[in-house]
Amino acid sequence: MNASPLPLPEVLISEVGPRDGLQSIARVMPTADKLRWIDALHAAGLREIEVGSFVPARLLPQMADVAEVVAHALTLPGLTVMALVPNLRGAEAALAAGVHKLTLPVSASTAHSLANVRKTPLEMIEALRSIAELRDERAPGVRIEAGISTAFGCTIEGRVSEDAVIRLAAQAIAAGADESGLSDTTGMGNPAQVKRLFTRLRAEIGEHAGAAHLHNTRGLGLANCLAAFEAGVRVFDSSLAGLGGCPYAPGASGNVVTEDLVFMFEAMGVRTGVDLPRLMRSREVLQQSLAGEPLYGHTPQAGLPLGFVSA
Repeated sequence: MNASPLPLPEVLISEVGPRDGLQSIARVMPTADKLRWIDALHAAGLREIEVGSFVPARLLPQMADVAEVVAHALTLPGLTVMALVPNLRGAEAALAAGVHKLTLPVSASTAHSLANVRKTPLEMIEALRSIAELRDERAPGVRIEAGISTAFGCTIEGRVSEDAVIRLAAQAIAAGADESGLSDTTGMGNPAQVKRLFTRLRAEIGEHAGAAHLHNTRGLGLANCLAAFEAGVRVFDSSLAGLGGCPYAPGASGNVVTEDLVFMFEAMGVRTGVDLPRLMRSREVLQQSLAGEPLYGHTPQAGLPLGFVSA
């Protein structure tokens, strides 16, 4: 008797372009185009999308319409609607809008944390505690993820202590976050470092270990994603066409390209649930609405290999 084939491994691709991508460019995408983009991403099979951030419009006019965008995204079946919140006020607005998941940036670098959210890392942990209490009161079904920013290095401070990164992630879980992932905000990570740190993270907080948010600033984005996968990570942040970067980390640009990440995993036999041809067609919204903005991706440029079959 032949043994039953082993089930294919699966990963969740969490699209962050409508937030991370758009906040990093000067141009403001019209609301109607944002909605078309999110519709196209959903139609391609993406089931978790960070649709915006709840921050003052004077600071990020790109996100001024976030409540309207959330309202539309909530109509899409099976979609987890995420939004970034930097503080309690943002969390209040996001919960009122009905998001399914809050993401908080908790930087391991004090200098980056002060530049990004005007709080030290420990002050952000206290803010997270208050947000978790608010969530428990108003919307206990909403999940909270604390993304540990600059986990692999900082363009302002340089090297970041790995012990400090792991300690901060554990403190975030203790403060009420449901999960804590690691972010290569500055694109300084390498595969050996990524595998080592995610292995430590999973050993420290177990099932609370969250997503890998990795950048392609120095061309190591996909290699770092593979290293994280080998360390047991199954949720990966990426951005269509590689849009994005951190405006408060000088010289750090380039999220991992969603199209290339999906192709890598599907070619390896790892299921993503994403229809690659439809995903690549969703770039048309960006080409029309952000004409002249650099769009990245090797797979869209080269096309799918002859005879390619998804996992």
